[in-house]
Order: sequence, then C-alpha cells, then structure tokens
Amino acid sequence: MKKLVESIAKSLVDNPDKVQVSQLEGEQSSIIELKVAPEDVGKIIGKQGRNVQAIRIILSAAGMKLKKRYILELIEKE
Repeated sequence: MKKLVESIAKSLVDNPDKVQVSQLEGEQSSIIELKVAPEDVGKIIGKQGRNVQAIRIILSAAGMKLKKRYILELIEKE
C-alpha cells in the first residue's frame, strides 16, 4: 500500500523527490503518512478534496480485499 500511495502522489505533485510515505502498522489497521512539500499540498487535496478522497477510496477498497483498514494522513513538510 505504501508504494501505491507513493506512486499516486508522485504523479500528482510538482516536486516528486520531496514525497515521503511512511506506514505505521497495527493489528487491524495501518496508518499511512504522506508528506509533501508545502506548495504541493493543494495538488494532493484537489478541488473540494477530490484527489485525497479518491486515494482514500482506493486504499479502503484494497484494504477490504486484505481484510485490513488503511488510514491516510496528509502531513505538510516545513
């Protein structure tokens, strides 16, 4: 899942080298933290939050197949 989020994020932003994805594992759920440059936060969120919502939908659909819950956190780098 980490690689999936990373590839989607790198295709959306202007600075793909500043994209960092980390994953915190739990028993039934995992938190995926996406860090991007401050100027790219708007591109990840999209108009009315559509891009980030689409990424979350993809994660939840893939998580159902694996019987695991994935939570996406968007973090802005300084």
